[in-house]
Order: sequence, then C-alpha cells, then structure tokens
Amino acid sequence: MRKTAWILLLLFVFTIPWEYSLDLGGLLGNAARIAGLLALLAAVPAVLQVGSMRTPGAFWWITLALFLWFCCSLFWTIDSTATLESIRGYFQEMMIVWLIWEFTGTPDDLRALLRATVAGSWVLALLTLAAFSSPVTIAAGQIRFAAYGQDPNEVARFLDLGFPLAALLINCEQRWLPRAMALGFFPLGLVAVLLTASREGFLAAVIAIIGSAILLTRGRPRRVLAAVFVIPPFMAALWLIVPGATLARLATIPEQLQTGDLNQRFNIWSAGWSAFARAPLLGTGAGTFVAAAHLSPIDTAHNTALSIAVSGGLCALFLAALLFALAVRFALRTSGSLRLALITSLIVWALTSLVATVEENRTTWLLFAIVAVAGRLATDDPGGLDDCFASRPLLPALTSRNLYDPQTTPTL
Repeated sequence: MRKTAWILLLLFVFTIPWEYSLDLGGLLGNAARIAGLLALLAAVPAVLQVGSMRTPGAFWWITLALFLWFCCSLFWTIDSTATLESIRGYFQEMMIVWLIWEFTGTPDDLRALLRATVAGSWVLALLTLAAFSSPVTIAAGQIRFAAYGQDPNEVARFLDLGFPLAALLINCEQRWLPRAMALGFFPLGLVAVLLTASREGFLAAVIAIIGSAILLTRGRPRRVLAAVFVIPPFMAALWLIVPGATLARLATIPEQLQTGDLNQRFNIWSAGWSAFARAPLLGTGAGTFVAAAHLSPIDTAHNTALSIAVSGGLCALFLAALLFALAVRFALRTSGSLRLALITSLIVWALTSLVATVEENRTTWLLFAIVAVAGRLATDDPGGLDDCFASRPLLPALTSRNLYDPQTTPTL
C-alpha cells in the first residue's frame, strides 16, 4: 500500500506546476487537487496498515500550528465565507508537507521527487510555448503568454524554482534520460519565462540562472568554455523568438524600480498596512486581506508577509517566519551541490514573495517540504545523501549494459 501511495505522491508532485491547465470544475477541481486527493486516500490506509507514522519533526508541527491558527481565525474573521474557503485551500496545500515527510524515506526518494518536479515544469513550459504559438493569441496581438488557465507571473515563478533543481539533476544523474530532461529544461524554461513577460519572474530567473551556473561550472573549466560558445547563439535565438513587445515590457523593469510604484503595488501595500494596524495581533481572518484592505475582489496583497500579517496577525507571521528560518536551517544542513540548489531555490522564493502572494500556493509548500526532508536525511543518512547527489561526468559512457540492463532503465 505504501508503494501505491508513493507512486500517487509522485503523480501529485508532477501535476503541481501545471495544475490549473487541467481543471474539471465542480467538486473535482484541477489536476493537482485530484491527484492530491488520490494520494491522501492511499496514504491514510498505508499508514494505518503499518500502524505508525514517521516521527514528526519541528517543521511538521509548526506547519500544523499555522494551519490550526488559521482555523481558529473563524472565531474573529470579518468574512467567514472567505475564511472557510481559505482554510480548505490551506489544508490541500499544507498536506503536502505531511505526505512528503511520511513517504520520502531515502535519498533516492528525494531525487525522484526532484525528477517529478522538473518533469512537471517541462509540461508547464511546453504549455506556455503552445499558448504562444496558438492562432488565437497571435490574432489577438498578445504580448504576455502563459499555459492555459495559468497566471503569467505564477508560471514564471514556478519555472524559476525549477532551474536550480534541474541543475542539481544534471550534476548527479547517472542515467541519460533524466539528465537530458534536466538539461533540456534550461533553454525551454528560459524561453517560457521570457514569454510570460513577468518582470518579477525575469528578475527571479536571473538569480536562479546565476545560482544554477555556479552549481554547474564550479571546478569544471570545460563547462565554462562550453558556455562561452553556446550562450551567444542561444541569446540570438531568444531575440528572434520572443516578440519585441514582450521584451519591451521586460525593459521597463528599471523604470518600475525607479518610480517605486511597482505597477501600483505600493498603493495596495499601504492599504494592507492600514488593515494590519487595525488588528495587529490576531488579524482579520484567513483569506480576508482584500476585504480588510477594502480592495477590488480581483486584487491580492502582492506581498506574502503582509498577506499573512493582515489575515493571521503577528501570531501567524511569527509561525510563518519560523517555518522559513527552519527551511534555511535544513538547507544549510546539506552539503555540496544539494545545498547550493536548495539555497538558490529559497532565495528565488523569498524574492518572489516580496511582490507576490504565495502562501496559498502548492509550489511554496512543495519546496518547503523538499527542503525539510533533505534536512532530515542530512542528519539520518548523510553519507547516502552525499553519494546520491554527488557530481557525475556530464556524458557517461553508453555501454550495451546500461542501454539494456533493467537496473539502469530510466525511471521517474
């Protein structure tokens, strides 16, 4: 039963990047919601069959405390409907922490999670390219493109998180298929990020690419030399592929930073700060930022810390800050390429959280859960973790054995 739950968990992780592109509506919802429900339905009897759970860690307990605090906010919320909806969403997202903590037992399991994440990012990038080439979007003269059902900023954000994880797999994979998938994600993902015309996504992509480049080239002068020859023609191809109007929007980043308006985010933050000042300790209830700040229903906080502070008060903000601090601590427990990849991902997440509301995104809790498990394995099995994510030759020999031996057949 645990094997079934593990396979469904990998499927769940795979669907998270492109979840909104397949939405059946009604009670079923999007792809990740369906896959998550299936994983949970298999996970509960799997745990009952064994008769015990993996010992919860500090991150597990604090995540539960944050969820329960948001549940308690029902007693003082200013909008009970919004709070109930938010609590339901938090449960679906935070359960990722338990599922990954419970069923990821070895370094190989952790690597399988990274493969599923990068594979899902591949799907998201391909769907974004499909939207770019759609006759409908071409006829409409769009300058921003994203996978069907997805927000361009969220598409760019998740693709950015995929870059350091893909770089890690390039370094440590022994089989050619997972390594080729990870290597191919860089040009595909970067094109997709540019097509979203997301300014925050572009800045985060720069950080992600720099971290990935350090991970891939440190101590490897041949890779630096190869990059010198590959990057110029790739940049030329980007110039030809990405529409001029899309690039022009990205070129307004310096202007947005100089004016300090950040596409009217400053006004939203001012309204949010006023709402926080009215209920600083307990907040106004989970999911009530828009109502508390008297904004349009289509608005969001555009700042994760402010959104948590308004909805859950200083108590929720303290718990959330503690979770992030623990995630950083867990990442620092690891070593080598794994540490650099996890730290880069956390920096990218922190940067995007300054201008986006991501506490209710599955991507946030997926990243945190992966980092928490990596920290646990760094304590329980440091040798196995180092061996699993040790750097391998970029082009391993393809002998008849590793082409046909079932033990070396590429798997997710």
